[in-house]
Amino acid sequence: MAPGSASSPSPSFPASRPWAAVGAMAAAAAAGPSPGSGPGDSPEGPEGEAPERRRKAHGMLKLYYGLSEGEAAGRPAGPDPLDPTDLNGAHFDPEVYLDKLRRECPLAQLMDSETDMVRQIRALDSDMQTLVYENYNKFISATDTIRKMKNDFRKMEDEMDRLATNMAVITDFSARISATLQDRHERITKLAGVHALLRKLQFLFELPSRLTKCVELGAYGQAVRYQGRAQAVLQQYQHLPSFRAIQDDCQVITARLAQQLRQRFREGGSGAPEQAECVELLLALGEPAEELCEEFLAHARGRLEEELRSLEAELGPSPPAPDVLEFTDHGGSGFVGGLCQVAAAYQELFAAQGPAGAERLAAFARELGSRYFALVERRLAQEQGGGDNSLLVRALDRFHRRLRAPGALLAAAGLAEAATEIVERVARERLGHHLQGLRTAFLGCLTDVRQALAAPRVAGKEGPGLAELLANVASSILSHIKASLAAVHLFTAKEVSFSNKPYFRGEFCSQGVREGLIVGFIRSMCQTAQSFCDSPGEKGGATPPALLLLLSRLCLDYETATISYILTLTDEQFLVQDQFPVTPVSTLCAEARETARRLLTHYVKVQGLVISQMLRKSVETRDWLSTLEPRNVRAVMKRVVEDTTAIDVQVGLLYEEGVRKAQSSDSSKRTFSVYSSSRQQGRYAPSYTPSAPMDTNLLSNIQKLFSERIDVFSPVEFNKVSVLTGIIKISLKTLLECVRLRTFGRFGLQQVQVDCHFLQLYLWRFVADEELVHLLLDEVVASAALRCPDPVPMEPSVVEVICERG
Repeated sequence: MAPGSASSPSPSFPASRPWAAVGAMAAAAAAGPSPGSGPGDSPEGPEGEAPERRRKAHGMLKLYYGLSEGEAAGRPAGPDPLDPTDLNGAHFDPEVYLDKLRRECPLAQLMDSETDMVRQIRALDSDMQTLVYENYNKFISATDTIRKMKNDFRKMEDEMDRLATNMAVITDFSARISATLQDRHERITKLAGVHALLRKLQFLFELPSRLTKCVELGAYGQAVRYQGRAQAVLQQYQHLPSFRAIQDDCQVITARLAQQLRQRFREGGSGAPEQAECVELLLALGEPAEELCEEFLAHARGRLEEELRSLEAELGPSPPAPDVLEFTDHGGSGFVGGLCQVAAAYQELFAAQGPAGAERLAAFARELGSRYFALVERRLAQEQGGGDNSLLVRALDRFHRRLRAPGALLAAAGLAEAATEIVERVARERLGHHLQGLRTAFLGCLTDVRQALAAPRVAGKEGPGLAELLANVASSILSHIKASLAAVHLFTAKEVSFSNKPYFRGEFCSQGVREGLIVGFIRSMCQTAQSFCDSPGEKGGATPPALLLLLSRLCLDYETATISYILTLTDEQFLVQDQFPVTPVSTLCAEARETARRLLTHYVKVQGLVISQMLRKSVETRDWLSTLEPRNVRAVMKRVVEDTTAIDVQVGLLYEEGVRKAQSSDSSKRTFSVYSSSRQQGRYAPSYTPSAPMDTNLLSNIQKLFSERIDVFSPVEFNKVSVLTGIIKISLKTLLECVRLRTFGRFGLQQVQVDCHFLQLYLWRFVADEELVHLLLDEVVASAALRCPDPVPMEPSVVEVICERG
């Protein structure tokens, strides 16, 4: 196929060179008609000009779009840039390309290539037209701008011509003036130099009078500046008599000035800035720095000691001491502010003293600072009352903030570290104060409980129940703990300057608050509660049994939930860290549970002892040999049942019921008629004949071998059944031991039989196993029968009638 078979937008460009055609046409549209070309001229013009114009237009487009030679050609970098068959290459040869296509491609592919090429040519024509349309307004604007610039340049050329004419005239006039004034300029320069010299000489000659006037007016700084300006000249020309006289007069006046400055400095009536100014002027006058340094610190010591005496007067016994915040403000603005001024002035004036001067200042600040810290600690020690730490923390915050500046100026004195130690010490003391407050509050709660327990007995009216008292004590203690945590939490508030110190970030929270305050109080509470478990006759003898029961339940509640809640609350508020060892929750809970167990065990012993005392006196004060035939149950047995019932109600207010063994159907009806049964007959029948007393003892001992052993002081569980079982075991065991020490007549044995049956009727329902009551009461009656010369038991029916009637 011929290359010209496709339609082309321009007859001068081959259809196989679309990029070159676009570039040439865009450049021709941008450049406009060339000079000398007519409307009928061909775009190519003469035969030699067409390629040159195309190259020029192509180059202009490359410059406009910033393309390199290879990019303008639109081809990627290839292995052979001179390939004549590369359609987009700079060395493209259409004949070679067509030959290659005819050789390598079939007819269908040649037709597809022609179609694709026509499509590309049309697309390039469209892009070229779009480019021309889009840049048409820019071309017009550029033409207008160029036309306007031509007009403006014409006006500018006229103005530049006039300017050049004026500059030539000015240059001519300047040259003529310089030539005319040349001689006079040299004379004026010499006269100006002479005038300046005369002014300096006049200043020197007037210097003594100026110095005298400044001294009279008190303008010491101005006098020192005058002396400093003239000192070098007078030293240089002191060999001349006139300058020597001026120097002598100035020295006399300067000596008098130095004397007045020293007098003013030693009087010490002015403040630290005036004192520093005097020292600065004296140093400028050449006074010895070492001596001035000592005098400066001596005068500063006097002023600061006056501030310390003022603070000490506020702590005296006669006037009431101001609040701690006002005291720290006074000390901060007075002593600490003065110390900062002294340190800043000293470092500015005596910087040339070097390390020796710095050490002198540090020792000075360390000595006075220690006295100030002692006064502050005395005032802080007076803050003992009240649980609110807000005022104290604000005072410590201001105290710590005030000492930042002198701490930075005098790092060697260690003032900031000493202030931090005071704050930490006060924080530790406040923790101890709050711990003591919690202990006092706990003891106060116990006192209130004692009064509440005693009040109903005194006034004869009902008082609050144990459950209500327990709730009041628990809520009161918990509120005190929360108040203490809130009070000490002020030491770690973000707005407090010392809260970011390592002590308050770690040790204060873990060892101080958690371990020292909370754990310490819980252990103290347990120890206080355990102190009520002392032996009778000591502290525990006067302890109400209800208080023991209440404390045991309180400790058990702490073991169950309260300890975990309090420690969790403390850890959350104070962000207790793990690098410090802390007491585990389980350890505290175990201690609280052990305390509750000891208290409940002691309660059982105390209540058992009360009932045992009644039983013991009832047995020891009665003549059992001459006792009449029983007609009623003794009153002491009724009292025992009543007291046991009251204890059951009391324990039931705080503890759960507990687990009981299955009861027999005749538990409430059982009587001691078994003594007439075959089992008991075998035990007591031989005693009726005096020939076999040893056989009776032998049978009794054999029977004990097969009976279940009763542990009277077995561990008490945290339930009502276990508590009542322990009390009843102690009571009945006491009754058994008392019966073993007495001798009984027939009616005495029958009275014991009636009493034991009455106890059995009511006591079995309080214990975990009713057989326990039966065994103990069997032992009591059997022991009485063994100690009876005439053991004739009462008929069971009669015993039942007497007990029902009684």
